[in-house]
Amino acid sequence: MDDIKLSQCFITVDDADAALGFYRDALGLEVRNDVGYEGMRWVTLGSPAQPEVAVVLETPLPDPGASETDRQAVKDLLAKGLLRGVIFSTEDVDATFERVRAAGGEVLQEPVDQHYGVRDCAFRDPAGNMIRFAQPKA
Repeated sequence: MDDIKLSQCFITVDDADAALGFYRDALGLEVRNDVGYEGMRWVTLGSPAQPEVAVVLETPLPDPGASETDRQAVKDLLAKGLLRGVIFSTEDVDATFERVRAAGGEVLQEPVDQHYGVRDCAFRDPAGNMIRFAQPKA
């Protein structure tokens, strides 16, 4: 059987600099790569605890072949918070919640024990994406 592992996940953002302020400064992820190429920007971040997994910030439909209608549709979905969400795990969801809230994160859900076995909370990043933090219940 192949050894399949997660390598990268993509989060669509409309402003890479604002997103960096959230993912780097509020969440504490490290910037691994920040490269511009042909009008696009590739920003890769990750947790020091998981060097093999990268979070890539991408602008809506960087493909130059995308129509303006498609670009606008993606921008509309992003503005509504309907694109990708990410769930991070943490050993102390309450401490993570307080740190992200103190850094100005937009709170969607304060920490709560869920019936499916985790304690979690949720924020919105500057682009409108829902970002959750979960800790297994003891």
